[in-house]
Amino acid sequence: MRRALLAITGLAAGTTALVVLKGAPGVGSSAQDVPAALAPVAPGGSAAPEPPSPTGSAPAGVTPSPRTSAKPTPKPSAERSAASRGGTRTRTGTAPRTTTSAPKVTTRTVTGPSVSYEYGSLQVRITLSGSRIVDATGVGLPLGGQSGQRSDDVQARYSGTSGEVVARQSANLSTVSGATYTSTAYQQALQAALDKA
Repeated sequence: MRRALLAITGLAAGTTALVVLKGAPGVGSSAQDVPAALAPVAPGGSAAPEPPSPTGSAPAGVTPSPRTSAKPTPKPSAERSAASRGGTRTRTGTAPRTTTSAPKVTTRTVTGPSVSYEYGSLQVRITLSGSRIVDATGVGLPLGGQSGQRSDDVQARYSGTSGEVVARQSANLSTVSGATYTSTAYQQALQAALDKA
């Protein structure tokens, strides 16, 4: 009974020493191989028996080989090794990309309200592509005589696809020389058409 108690105590002391030595940081393999002369001694002067090896007990007089870790060493994956060599990673199983097409640009024509001035009344009709003015024309301008001449000058300067309205994209137009009333009326009618658009 006494020998069994001593054996258990020695086994516990030996296991504790191994756990402390294995778990201590910076301890090399030489510190883990404890010589038999430094083995823990059980009270009463006899050496404590060695703990059994994981696969069974070692034969007497044979030093067991160092224990190996039960955890397997992870193998580098193809992604990790490609990245460490400077390669590129490819993603697999990604969701398909959705593409959105540009919204269709709508073209519309807006005719502004009639504006009265010294020589009658006029309106301006604008054609818009999206929010951009692409064409403009005066409607109801006087024909013939001196008023008609002024109207033609204003129409030539402001209207059309290459006129000042398309170039400036606003009702802030320069006044046509000799046609101040018609120019002012055209600008007011244009602003009214833009407000309506």
